[in-house]
Amino acid sequence: MKKIMTTGLALALTSMLAACGASNAATNNTGTDNAATGNTASGEPTELVISTWGFSEDFFKEAVYAPFEKEHNVKIVVEIGNNAERLNKIRQGSSDVDVVYLSDYYAQQAINEGLFDTIDSSKIPNLQNIYDIAKAPLGAEYGPAYTIGRLGIAYNPALTSGEVTAWSDLWTKFDKNLAMPAITATAGPMVVDAASLATGSSDFNEDTAFTKLKELDSNVVKYYSQTSEYVNMFGQEEIAGGPIMEMYFKDLQAAVPDAKFVAPSEGAYAVMNTVNVVKGTDNKELAEEFINWQLSEEVQDASAKAKVDSPVNMNVMLTPEEAVGVTYGADVIGQLRKLDMSFVNQHITEWTDRFNREIGG
Repeated sequence: MKKIMTTGLALALTSMLAACGASNAATNNTGTDNAATGNTASGEPTELVISTWGFSEDFFKEAVYAPFEKEHNVKIVVEIGNNAERLNKIRQGSSDVDVVYLSDYYAQQAINEGLFDTIDSSKIPNLQNIYDIAKAPLGAEYGPAYTIGRLGIAYNPALTSGEVTAWSDLWTKFDKNLAMPAITATAGPMVVDAASLATGSSDFNEDTAFTKLKELDSNVVKYYSQTSEYVNMFGQEEIAGGPIMEMYFKDLQAAVPDAKFVAPSEGAYAVMNTVNVVKGTDNKELAEEFINWQLSEEVQDASAKAKVDSPVNMNVMLTPEEAVGVTYGADVIGQLRKLDMSFVNQHITEWTDRFNREIGG
């Protein structure tokens, strides 16, 4: 039986190189060409188009974009939307994107369709400073994961039948007050895998997974596509909880102070957001410089402390207080389950059809 999981998640924490920021990588004794420095023939800033989600916009403008613009004589233009919308624009050629942020699920689709350029890892020295799992989640020729979140279970102890510790508890501790990710959401395939795990088998089995999900259906209030739906229902006690990314737990706890987030005993799931170079860009070297900057200790540290993104740079050190709500540290990351996104993309159409037909239709 082919497994949905990839192997080799144990993190070999190799010797860390000294943090190398984008400013160091951008210059050398012999100078750099116009593409790498962002200089145009007239000396005007080069325009770099970045496609991203749009959350924490003020943080990205101040801590990520502005320093890079100043260092490289660049004007960054941002295109905003969800994964699917932005990937479709690239498919249709209706935007001039140079750098794109996508979840690994959507990034794999782009790779399959030949929409990404390959990267030159020698131009991204900060790759040496990030966790092994983040270096090449979709192949060594493509962009890294710049952050890794984890999908676990959040719940309101006052509304559940005892402590929640495992994926299998979704079937026993909730009574018609559960929220689950929609099959088309980033976490949808993870829940299919979790349902297979809940049967007690370590090997993925599609039939048993869907049978198990069907058993759960009567307890589900909502199959959510937007995390805001989950957060609102949780705050209003319409749901007791369900699978959600750890980064949103602070919003749940603000509404329900006694709320808990758990990494299930079978393993929480790695939610990997990648950054890639779009094929056809005239600014490939500049795009690689930007990826290197995104991986730098400076950006990663600021992102983690602002609780915008969990860090993948191993040089980032957080206090216990700073690490609350952040997927942080070798021990935590080393225990995450990572789906084989190539396998997922081969089957997602049939899974979606089957889900709509048998469960959420």
